[in-house]
Amino acid sequence: MKRLVASLVLLIVSSTAGAFAGEASNEEVVVTVDSTNLRFSPSSVTIVEGDTVRFFWSGELLAHNAVAEEGLFDSGEASRNVDYSFTFEIGTNGTHQYVCEPHEEFGMVGTVVVEPAPPAPTPEPEPSTPGGESGSSGETWIPFFGLEVVLSVLLIVAIYQFGRTRGIGEARLVGSGSVESEGDTAEDVVEL
Repeated sequence: MKRLVASLVLLIVSSTAGAFAGEASNEEVVVTVDSTNLRFSPSSVTIVEGDTVRFFWSGELLAHNAVAEEGLFDSGEASRNVDYSFTFEIGTNGTHQYVCEPHEEFGMVGTVVVEPAPPAPTPEPEPSTPGGESGSSGETWIPFFGLEVVLSVLLIVAIYQFGRTRGIGEARLVGSGSVESEGDTAEDVVEL
């Protein structure tokens, strides 16, 4: 019974494993203020187009902000508590310098290096295969035979195994009008 349960779990996991593979993975990099209160930490980050940089500090001794020198982003007025995020969209690749306006003369500057996003994969033409229809992944699809059929078969096997372990594995039908006795013949008793 344990093998059957393990097989069911394995089947379900393997059938859903590819469902999440196509999702994009945009990342977020957090920039804070270091313990000197006059430097960004990290002072330089490298990301890919589509990623986000989050400027976050809370309860700092001095008020700070993050402003791009070319004006691409601006966290607003300097504050001791900042939570500002900026997503570098496609087309913003390059090196972007930013400063803390009140502490620029003390060297509180940072850099965001944005690398170009990798090109989207080009779809391959679908090969035609005899005997089945081809799906978008190139796998052959057989009509009316899918996960439902497999799960139904596994359910039937599970019910059968459960019945066998409970001692209900053998069922008998007795011929009409007769009572089963030790001397019954094959014509009188039909096994399922």
